[in-house]
Amino acid sequence: MRRIPVTTLLLVTALGLAGCTASAGSVQSDSSGSSIARAPMMAPEKAAGTVGAASTPATRSVITTGTLSITVDEPSVSAERAVTITEAAGGHVDGRTEHPTTEGVPGTARLVLRIPATRLDAALTELKKLGRVENVSLATQDVTGQSQDLAARITALSTSVDRLVELLSRATTTADLISIETVLSDRQANLESLQAQKRGLDDQVDLATLTVDFGTVTTAPVRPPATFLSGLIAGWGSLLAFLSGALVVVGVALPWIACAAILAALAVYVVRRRRTRVIRQS
Repeated sequence: MRRIPVTTLLLVTALGLAGCTASAGSVQSDSSGSSIARAPMMAPEKAAGTVGAASTPATRSVITTGTLSITVDEPSVSAERAVTITEAAGGHVDGRTEHPTTEGVPGTARLVLRIPATRLDAALTELKKLGRVENVSLATQDVTGQSQDLAARITALSTSVDRLVELLSRATTTADLISIETVLSDRQANLESLQAQKRGLDDQVDLATLTVDFGTVTTAPVRPPATFLSGLIAGWGSLLAFLSGALVVVGVALPWIACAAILAALAVYVVRRRRTRVIRQS
């Protein structure tokens, strides 16, 4: 009964020594001229699939974009208030275009706002209070799979880069140094590119993009009247607009009419004067 444990112990010890010998042999081969060929480097595509299959994201990655059109009295003032609302929500302005109100040209303003996705609803509610909302549109894009894939590839490449750095520190020949440095430089460039893509994607997920257009009543879309009173008001406004436009046309044409009348009067005067001379001579 006592021989069985002793035999088992001897087998385990022998296997352990064999494993140590194999490990030592692999280390020595890493230090030789063929270290790069024998280095167990996992391909980024295979490693990405392994990591992606083993990990499950806790939350979805969603990109939110939208547009908002508001009719206000003064677009520039409302744009300043919109900037304040955005900054209070933890966001910032990505773009801004303003056209002040001038004679005959109504003012407009457009803002491209980046607002934290978690605070978009609250900020949107405050923005709607700035004037009469004409249009609201929100769209989402699920990029969970793309985010997972980038994260897995970054992890795989980071592991590969660390392994190459270790091999570089143990290289003993110039050929090994050149070969390892070439592969390491290429993989580091790929890693930095993937990290930049991941940062850009995370920024789009974390901050929603909202384009806000501010206009005045003259630039707002025409709404059909719903009641008799609103129809009467709309008709009266149309009549005033027609009369105003007619007066503008008359004002523009009046100098030309006056000039034409003067020329016509001169022509009539010359013709009559000639006729008078002909009659007197005859």
